[in-house]
Amino acid sequence: MTVTIYHNPRCSKSRATLELLEENGAAPEIVDYLVSPPSEADIKAILAKLAVGPRDIMRRGEDVYRDLGLDDEALSDEALITAMHQHPILIERPIVVNGEKAALGRPPESVLDIL
Repeated sequence: MTVTIYHNPRCSKSRATLELLEENGAAPEIVDYLVSPPSEADIKAILAKLAVGPRDIMRRGEDVYRDLGLDDEALSDEALITAMHQHPILIERPIVVNGEKAALGRPPESVLDIL
């Protein structure tokens, strides 16, 4: 089973989560999602594995969130997913996927449940 981490190397939580995975014997595939954004289909799959909606993994404090008016509750999930694909800075990090399970690494220890 391949463990994948959607990682931002500049983020302390992301770095701590990667370190924790490695300490627990995982050799994760590292996806620098700011450089290689997940596709809309990948984002949908991640949301399904997390069992959450798009807003649950959006970084609402980012300027682009306000600039695009993403706080508009009338926006569809599709519109939010498209925005996350086009502006990956909007995706909360890190997200770890292991098979059919996924976890948000906030706190980093939460990913241990899916190993």
